[in-house]
Amino acid sequence: MEEWDLYDRERLNTGKTVRKGERFNSEEFHLVVHVCMINASDEMLIQQRQPFKEGWPNMWDLTVGGGACKGESSHQAAERELFEEVGYQAELNHTRPIFTINFERGFDDYYVIEANPDLSQLRLQESEVQAVKWASKSEILKLIDDGDFIPYHHSVINMIFDTRKVFGAHAR
Repeated sequence: MEEWDLYDRERLNTGKTVRKGERFNSEEFHLVVHVCMINASDEMLIQQRQPFKEGWPNMWDLTVGGGACKGESSHQAAERELFEEVGYQAELNHTRPIFTINFERGFDDYYVIEANPDLSQLRLQESEVQAVKWASKSEILKLIDDGDFIPYHHSVINMIFDTRKVFGAHAR
């Protein structure tokens, strides 16, 4: 069973852990990561969740995502999730998340990488991912509107595509 480190609201590790699915108090938080892979054609690799997956079954999602395990840094969790879910190896130890979204129970770090893997060479995690495909920003937004993609705010998808090559909030 997956075990998570718990953090305080300042994102400092408390030294406490919790098993995935167990309750923790309202002043404790956990770390979640997402990796969004975008190719040279300005398309994101998206995954379709398995029909038996708890939470959002059969829906399309960002490239990969999941909770950081006990002892993992954000970038280590991102590397692991990318390899576990789609079989793609990337080194992210010198990469910072492009942005972080705070949510009620934690911190959600978003990484964006540029890569063009051959989809037939990816190794999908059978327990989580049933399919992958490339999709443009407009295709993803339509999938969200049609109820076929996890209902991210359109602004999150726009932010991923719009800021993937730069750090900061200023347009160049």
